[in-house]
Amino acid sequence: MTLNFRTAASALALVALAACNNAGGGGEARDSIHAVGSSTVYPFATRVAEAFTRNTGNSSPLIESTGTGGGMGLFCEGVGANTPDIVNASRRMKASEFETCQANGVENITEIQVGMDGIAFASANGGIDFDLTPEIVYRAIAANPYGEEQTNEMWSDIDPSLPNKPILVYGPPATSGTRDALVELVLMPGCESGDGMAELEEQDEDRFEAVCTEVRSDGAYVEQGEQDNLIVQKIEGNADAIGVFGYSYLEENLDRIHGLTVNGVEPTYENISSFNYVGARPLFIYVKNAHLDAIPGLRDFIATWVESWGAGGPLAEVGLVPNPEDVMARQNSAATEFTPLAASDLQ
Repeated sequence: MTLNFRTAASALALVALAACNNAGGGGEARDSIHAVGSSTVYPFATRVAEAFTRNTGNSSPLIESTGTGGGMGLFCEGVGANTPDIVNASRRMKASEFETCQANGVENITEIQVGMDGIAFASANGGIDFDLTPEIVYRAIAANPYGEEQTNEMWSDIDPSLPNKPILVYGPPATSGTRDALVELVLMPGCESGDGMAELEEQDEDRFEAVCTEVRSDGAYVEQGEQDNLIVQKIEGNADAIGVFGYSYLEENLDRIHGLTVNGVEPTYENISSFNYVGARPLFIYVKNAHLDAIPGLRDFIATWVESWGAGGPLAEVGLVPNPEDVMARQNSAATEFTPLAASDLQ
């Protein structure tokens, strides 16, 4: 009964979407593409949108930077002209988000990995500069490192060899895919290295997750919303501050800031593409298949992504790291065949 109701609701929404687009105006009519999501993917999506508009003559797509989590929420509200066609994501869709989409009639979704990025740690040129490790970052910004009270105020409190400077890190909020990647790629490994953490995970998984992922809120870690450029401005204006954002923002601001090494490895194009850099991560777009033939130009917009994401292409020029060749071949197929994502793919 539930499945039939959901299918019927989806069908009605699609009829409404097609009717709106054929009506030529009024109500929910929409003749332009609407994408929401990651601030990291935003500059790449806007570059694709510019090329798409210039080359096809279609209306300029609306690209909104809402954060990955916020974008997923909007994308999964349903199908129809009042919902986004695409969500940009700096992490993979969660199984829970996929379930929400399904429950709301967004049943056929195509996942496309558009390239790679890195979580860059950076400071002002001439500012604070030392080698980070996942353990150092975790001990600096965790709310309760290894389950203990957070007492580290200076970097030297963590290790006497580190600068005797106050801990001040500007980074992404909890709604950001960059924050999710920071947790998965840096904080969790740093936490898991602590004595007794394996035992805590076995005894109390919820407590373990809280200890490893919760970030301090006493001013040492400052959330800057979904505006990575604002983080660049903050660290440029404070020689003792460190910023956390996508690699592309580092690359385009190297005249003002520099990357900090992690485990002795610099955040560079080559190190991210080879996964030598600990913060390397994939970037995605998710497409609502039900909108492919209802929203004018949507298929061509996806094709413009494919034309733009190769080595030496326009997206590489602004910091996107191209997929490895085998991954790129699969994504080229995904962007033309639009095979729906399955729940088992996210396990």
